[in-house]
Amino acid sequence: MSELFKNMELDPILVNALEKEEITKPTDIQSKVVSEIKLNKDVIFQSPTASGKTLAYILPLFERLKESPKEMKAVILAPTHELVIQIHRQIERLSENSGLAIKSIPLIGGANIHRQIDKLKKHPQIVVGSPGRILELVEKKKIKSQKIEVIILDEVDQLLDMNNSAVVLKIIKRIPRERQFIASSATLPGNILKILGTLSTDFSLIKSEEGETIPDSISHSYLLVEQRDKIQTVRKLINSIKPAKALIFLNNVALIDNLISKLEFHGIKAQDLHGANQKMDRKKVMSDYRSGKLKILVASDIAARGLQMDGITHIINMDIPEKSKDYLHRAGRTGRNGKKGFVISLSTSREAVFLKKIGRDLKIEIEKG
Repeated sequence: MSELFKNMELDPILVNALEKEEITKPTDIQSKVVSEIKLNKDVIFQSPTASGKTLAYILPLFERLKESPKEMKAVILAPTHELVIQIHRQIERLSENSGLAIKSIPLIGGANIHRQIDKLKKHPQIVVGSPGRILELVEKKKIKSQKIEVIILDEVDQLLDMNNSAVVLKIIKRIPRERQFIASSATLPGNILKILGTLSTDFSLIKSEEGETIPDSISHSYLLVEQRDKIQTVRKLINSIKPAKALIFLNNVALIDNLISKLEFHGIKAQDLHGANQKMDRKKVMSDYRSGKLKILVASDIAARGLQMDGITHIINMDIPEKSKDYLHRAGRTGRNGKKGFVISLSTSREAVFLKKIGRDLKIEIEKG
């Protein structure tokens, strides 16, 4: 894309802040959404994984808040603790790199609520949180919902599913109708759009024309192995490439504990990120992985949904996904912001059929290693 952020009428302070992260070109969805949100319109947008949806709404939010008094103006809801932290850290980076005194705090369930209340007393302009904890603080009148001017739903398809929608709708009802409403997702099923139509009667619906593609900065290779040799191959692979940060995907959650125990037996520290994890354990794992203390994370597709962690250098597919879309989502965790990324798949002869189809569907070359 030839357009640059400096051509988008963004504050030069924000453009310079992005350049510090080596981000100069807006993605397709960013080029479409930023200007619409800056006009104070309600915006619902759909764009693939790793297409820059978070910055698409954070940049115009910073424009709005840069000269506002230090009081809460925006609430961002996210369906998982990991995504809450990722959004918060993106806000922190943009605030630090720009020098703008815009602060956010993350509010997630399971954390000490009294400490969170103390942090709210410092008057952050933005709160990012999971629906349950945000509603709890609204009901305790620690979040003054009537003063909120912007509400953002990230991964709105999950926020409005049967597990979360009741809580999310309660929060929205407590926020003034004249607020700006923003929602984003990689998918927008018809039933979700129907609900969104009840939350905003006049919104811009924007979809990315970029398509679900994999950046050229990611290289793809595979090793042909027997199923019984996969764990040994993963171990040898890790010892050989010494990844700065790797994410290993398995299709079968039941085999994750076995893989981790075998790796740790050979001196490779690894942790899992599957649905059976207790919330606090999951939080500790993500904190260690984010800091670099933990370099190997093992997950299923379901457990890793919404995970957008910076610095992942290698994706290792211990099992080949049967759907091209799942491969795309896995690969999208690496090679972010133009950095190099590597996807290495361990394929049996039977799985090679899926791998060839994936290559054709996604128009990528998966080389034999």
